[in-house]
Amino acid sequence: MSRWKELPAHLHPQIRQLIVRLRRLKDHGELSTRQLAAKTGYSTRSWDRYLSGRSLPPREAVEAMARVGGDDPARLLVLHEIAAERWAEGRAASPGTPPGASAVPDRETGPMVRQPYGRFLRGAVAVGAVALVLSVSAALLLAVQLAEARAAVEGDRAGTVAAAPDATALDPASVLPARYTCRPERTDGRWYAGHSRTQDAVVAYGQVGPEVIEAQCLLRRAGVSPGDVDGIFGPLTQRAVKRFQTRDGLVVDGVIGRGTWEALRGATQK
Repeated sequence: MSRWKELPAHLHPQIRQLIVRLRRLKDHGELSTRQLAAKTGYSTRSWDRYLSGRSLPPREAVEAMARVGGDDPARLLVLHEIAAERWAEGRAASPGTPPGASAVPDRETGPMVRQPYGRFLRGAVAVGAVALVLSVSAALLLAVQLAEARAAVEGDRAGTVAAAPDATALDPASVLPARYTCRPERTDGRWYAGHSRTQDAVVAYGQVGPEVIEAQCLLRRAGVSPGDVDGIFGPLTQRAVKRFQTRDGLVVDGVIGRGTWEALRGATQK
């Protein structure tokens, strides 16, 4: 058990609560600051400052400590958010201090500047919101484009006189949204659903076609639902691929390559 020094008297009680919680996690894990630095990626000197109350640890350091100490990250991050607000309030209450000074009050020079962590938190939230809006917009755009393409193909079919089939032409409707039937059969120890026999085609988000249909059928057979079997590699299919990759110990990237095909072809139904 570490013998901790008394925290600075000027610290707000909610900041003290966070630091005491971090100290307990370190003691519970029986970790030295050097071991803590190796496990979290933050230096020994940084942890000395954080645990002595001279600096407020960043959000990532708190989250790393929660993982190392086996604590609930969400609860610890709530404490950190509150402490960050108090830290920023303390900084605002002491304007005019020299830039670059320590956050700990000095007996001779008075209180020093505290880092504005609240501003960083607000910036991170704004960036996350923008990324979410962009991803949703991309998914909607893909759906609209596919729907328009299918409508155009059906319109062309209705107004065109039947002609002799061209064996080399690809029917556009075959890769546009529809509902397909899965007929899984096992051949030579591998599963096939009747839409593609590929073993190594790379299939990723935004693609359409028979390989996507095959993958959706095999995901269903393996007990991981991709939603409708429509031949569109959208968000539901991507999430299903990631769940399957996690379950089978594969690289979790949401992309179907050779390794994922081999697992799908030989997967045991669950």
